[in-house]
Amino acid sequence: MTDGAERKTAQLRRLIASPELDFLCEAHNGLSARIAEEAGFRGIWASGLTISASLGVRDNNEISWTQVLEVLEHMSDASTVPILVDCDSGHGNFNNLRRFVKKLECRGLAGACVEDKLFPKTNSLLGEAQHLASVDEVCGKLRAAKDTQTDRDFVLVARTEAFIAGTGLSDALRRAEAYRQAGADAILVHSKCATCAEIDAFAKEWARRHPLVIIPTRYSTTPTAHFRELGISVVIWANHLLRASIRAMQEAADTIRRTQSLLAVEDRVVPLEEVFRLQRARELEEAERRYLPTQGRPCTAVEDIKDLSDAERSA
Repeated sequence: MTDGAERKTAQLRRLIASPELDFLCEAHNGLSARIAEEAGFRGIWASGLTISASLGVRDNNEISWTQVLEVLEHMSDASTVPILVDCDSGHGNFNNLRRFVKKLECRGLAGACVEDKLFPKTNSLLGEAQHLASVDEVCGKLRAAKDTQTDRDFVLVARTEAFIAGTGLSDALRRAEAYRQAGADAILVHSKCATCAEIDAFAKEWARRHPLVIIPTRYSTTPTAHFRELGISVVIWANHLLRASIRAMQEAADTIRRTQSLLAVEDRVVPLEEVFRLQRARELEEAERRYLPTQGRPCTAVEDIKDLSDAERSA
């Protein structure tokens, strides 16, 4: 961190606490994190669904928390904006969660979002049978997470899946208030209805007593202005970078297979120079000039990249 730079945790806390609506964009690896930041987002959502999907597995805690952590480390290194991590149900009990929080802080992640489903979890938008943990169990996890964090600005978001499980508005409110009292810095209320009706009802009763976060994947036609009227603090665009990349890769793969040529896709894909830019190849080139000996030095990695680029242009 450079002198005077605001810590990522402080950035996320300010974003969550602001009276103005803000947005987090999903990312699932270092590359997508950098792309989200370059697009202008002031924060990133490290989605459990999309990280799992990018590794080719289901969103059912099939990858271990240490495997998730490895991906998160690359994401944190690749971006300068804060990342809120989707922690599912905490990767186990309170002890698993507090170990995870400790590791998140060590790697520069700015916050954790913990949902109140049982472990292993099922994706909220998959199937009908969703089972919630008891309020006492979830509150214990939240207290453990808060007791573990060493950075006072590390953000803990409690996510209630009451609407997903079908237990209704009163249970959603009861759980959210209990989680607030247990120390959560914000509440995420989730719904898979095609309209914003459940969120409307919750927000009206919640009455802005604590920052409120939503994920409008299913009710995507709701105007963003309406979220401002409800007093929502943060909207998470939770999975669209992954979904966009899947469509693009499917179309490119199909075209290349059918045509047995690259000609039909070259104008639809970025040049390799853009890949190198996103990888920050130029920074390595500058670092090599600064740190490597100037006399009799071997060929460098960046020179290899430049040679490859020159060869492609002449091909």
